[in-house]
Amino acid sequence: MLPVLLVGCQDDASSAEKYSTGGDATDSPCARVVSSIGYAGLMLKPKGQEDRQYFEDAVIGRLAEVRGITLQFGGRLPQSLQGAVETVKTTTAGLSRNDVPRARQVTLLKQYRVAADAIVAGCE
Repeated sequence: MLPVLLVGCQDDASSAEKYSTGGDATDSPCARVVSSIGYAGLMLKPKGQEDRQYFEDAVIGRLAEVRGITLQFGGRLPQSLQGAVETVKTTTAGLSRNDVPRARQVTLLKQYRVAADAIVAGCE
């Protein structure tokens, strides 16, 4: 009986390109992406202090969440924001890993901030 249950669970979990939990495919893409940016932002030093950012596991985890949400919902943001979406995707690819050299993390964080701010402003 157990194999049948597992197959049933796998079928339900196989929705296309789902990178996050707790959401629905019909959720507002702006609301989801902006929310994840804001949630990560709670752990980040203020803008201009990126050199002082401590990239602890909690920070990396929140930036990984931004990456997942952006991968899942970013393509549905307005066309005018797609450049910023791509920048968030590429910067968070590095920021969501703990093996990236610190100097690179700081550079990526500065680039991420510009793109994330553009998405937030464009979704208002």
